[in-house]
Amino acid sequence: MRLVFAGTPEVAVPALEALLASDRHEVVAVVTRPDATAGRGRKLVSSPVAQRAGEAGIEVLKPVKPRDEDFLARLREIAPDACPVVAYGALLPKAALEIPAHGWVNLHFSLLPAWRGAAPVQHAVMAGDEVTGASTFLIEQGLDSGPVFGVVTEDVRPTDTSGDLLTRLAHSGAGLLTATMDGIEDGRLVPRTQPTEGITIAPKITVEDAAVDWNAPALRVDRLIRGCTPAPGAWTLLDGERFKLGPVTPLPGREDLAGLAPGELSVAKNAVYAGTGSHAVELGEVQQQGKKLMRAADWARGVRLASGTRLGG
Repeated sequence: MRLVFAGTPEVAVPALEALLASDRHEVVAVVTRPDATAGRGRKLVSSPVAQRAGEAGIEVLKPVKPRDEDFLARLREIAPDACPVVAYGALLPKAALEIPAHGWVNLHFSLLPAWRGAAPVQHAVMAGDEVTGASTFLIEQGLDSGPVFGVVTEDVRPTDTSGDLLTRLAHSGAGLLTATMDGIEDGRLVPRTQPTEGITIAPKITVEDAAVDWNAPALRVDRLIRGCTPAPGAWTLLDGERFKLGPVTPLPGREDLAGLAPGELSVAKNAVYAGTGSHAVELGEVQQQGKKLMRAADWARGVRLASGTRLGG
C-alpha cells in the first residue's frame, strides 16, 4: 500500500522505521507538527519524525492545522491507501479522515478501551497497572474510540518509569502497526468495536499534577514519581523552591525509619530517606533549582543537609 505516516516525537520513529523497512508498503510522505523552538538558543528544530523522513528522502508535510486546505489538497494528490499514525499531536478533521481508502490507523499505547487520551503510559504506571500494551485502531471523530485491529501486551515492571515502558511499547508497537498494515492490505483484518465497559481516560499530565504529596502512602508516591519520569518530571518544594525528584525506593521493612514524618528527611552516609504517609522511601536522583541532576547522597553532602529538613509545602 501507499502510506502517508503521521507522527511527531521520538517515540513515533520506531514505527516509521519499521514501515520504511517493509517490503510490502511504500511510505510516500509523512505528516508531522511544525518546527518548534528548542534548547537554550530557542532555535527552530524539526520533529524527530521529520528528521528521519528527511534522511530517507521522503516528502514532509507540516500543516499548522490538519484542516488547512493546502494540506488537504496535497494529501488528495498523494492519494494514500492508508495513513498510519503514532503520536501525531493534532486532531484530524473529517475531511482528512475521508481521504485514504483504508482510513487513518492509530497506534495507541494502551489496551483500549483503557486509558484513552494523551498520556496512557503515564497513567498506567501511576495507577499501578501490572499489564498494559498497545492497540491499533481506526481513527474516528471520538477520542480513541474507533474499532480495534489488534493489540500487543507488555508487563509493567516494578521499577518502570513511563519512559522505560514507552520505549518498549514503541518498539513492540512498531511491529503491531506493520502487521496491521499487512492485514489491511490482505483484506483479512477487520476492526472490532471497543467494549463499552472498562473505559478509562488518560488526560495530559500537567506540572501541577506532578507535585508529590508526602502525606500519601509510599506506594502512591513511588508510582507518581515513576509515572512522571521523564516528563513532566516529579517535584516537591524545598525552602520554597521547586526540587525535582527521580524515582524513589519504598522501604516498608525499615523500622528504624518508621518515625519520619511525611516529607521529613533523614540523612545517612550514602543515602537520603524521606517519610511518607506510610513508610519511608529512599531518594534516588534529585535536582535542586539551578543545579545539576545528581544522586541524593551526593547532593546532601554538597549542601551539608541536616536530618529533619522537610520537603513539601
